[in-house]
Amino acid sequence: MERSPSPEQRTSRKTAKKAAASGWIGSALEYYDWFLYGTAAALVFPGIFFPEGHPAIALIASLGTYAVGYVARPIGAVVLGHWGDKRGRKNLLFLCMMMMGASVFAIGVLPTYGQIGILAPILLVLLRLVQGFAVAGELSGASAMITEHAPFGRRGYYASFSLHGTQGGQILAAGAFLPLTAILSDEAFQAWGWRIPFLLSVVIMVAGYVIRRRVEETPVFLDKNAQQETAKAPILEVLRKSGLDVVRAVCMTLVNVIGVTVSVFGAAYATQSGYGIGMSESVYLWIPVVANLVALAVIPWFGDLSDRFGRRPLMIVGSLGAGLLSYAYLFAVSQNNVPLAVIFAILTWGVLYQVWNATFASFFQELFPARTRVTGFAISQNIGLAITAFLPSIFTLVAPPGSSHVPLTVGTLCFGITIIGALAAWSARETHRVPVDELGKRDGEPVSREELARIRAETR
Repeated sequence: MERSPSPEQRTSRKTAKKAAASGWIGSALEYYDWFLYGTAAALVFPGIFFPEGHPAIALIASLGTYAVGYVARPIGAVVLGHWGDKRGRKNLLFLCMMMMGASVFAIGVLPTYGQIGILAPILLVLLRLVQGFAVAGELSGASAMITEHAPFGRRGYYASFSLHGTQGGQILAAGAFLPLTAILSDEAFQAWGWRIPFLLSVVIMVAGYVIRRRVEETPVFLDKNAQQETAKAPILEVLRKSGLDVVRAVCMTLVNVIGVTVSVFGAAYATQSGYGIGMSESVYLWIPVVANLVALAVIPWFGDLSDRFGRRPLMIVGSLGAGLLSYAYLFAVSQNNVPLAVIFAILTWGVLYQVWNATFASFFQELFPARTRVTGFAISQNIGLAITAFLPSIFTLVAPPGSSHVPLTVGTLCFGITIIGALAAWSARETHRVPVDELGKRDGEPVSREELARIRAETR
């Protein structure tokens, strides 16, 4: 009896490219919106949505609304992961994009505290909760869509474009306010100019809708749905059957400590007067832009390397390499050596961290079976990110202003956390040579290296 073609044999490069483009534009929109809020929370919101007269309290409250988004992410991971595994990857991505786009547009037209009083910060918090809820499902759904559409032997390369989109969104968010602050007066910017980047998210949302409408649901999900093999309660099933892989993925997600060390704690260490370094704040406005521009160049290449040599080697090398280089970066900051600090920031965050970042989307997807793939990815990533969000406070607690040996103390904590991530990757099974319909199975049979090389040659 002739065997029916596998899902990967029924896909095409054209479909895979559509899925990758859909993942890119959606991730760019979601993370443009996510990081745009963070910038506005520091620069604009304290004087607009909170009472006047207590600027310090207003700033703390404004940044608190930024943190609220992380509270909603684990909740969104459970709900939206369930939706993606029950209703399909395509439906999930439409839902996430519409929620995020609508909430950001609403912030752009939200009345100020002077207009509606206490209702202004309340609505702001509610909209931030919607953002956190929506972003929790975007990357898990987008990378599932891409991974399940990608040709065998090319999953890492195509899935890396969902992360390519997140870096692009961060660049757009970081640069959105720069031309407005240069062109407009302070009064005009505070009055209405800050709203423009939020309103412009509609343009990206429309483009994302057009692209995502043309992408078909994945053959993997359609097969499971047709055979009535979708999980009834994905969250319970993933914890019962893949609980150890959830723990592994949470530990691997902690490698996001690199971004925290470079851009969050690093910025405070370099610029806050208590530490006595005295670097210019403008340097730390440009570091994320430059590092992410470098990341855009290397992410697809690293994704392709993971298809050739495996996910685990790149996850381990990226984790440990970036963790080790954090010592050099923090030391350069401590010496007030701006050129060296920028170089090490780019190498640490823009290059070595991207070895890990370009690989984890495909690796996490491949650890879980199709029945619970979106849920497994979503809850693992968002629990890990929620933990990571507390690390800047922990770093400041153990190495407060005025303390000595800050690079050694914080560098050791950072490196220790990346060791945890590397050990978790080492303990996982290799997945890059396993066909898509065998993923998530303990006895999933990988093809030989020679067979993978032949298949990759045919899909170029």
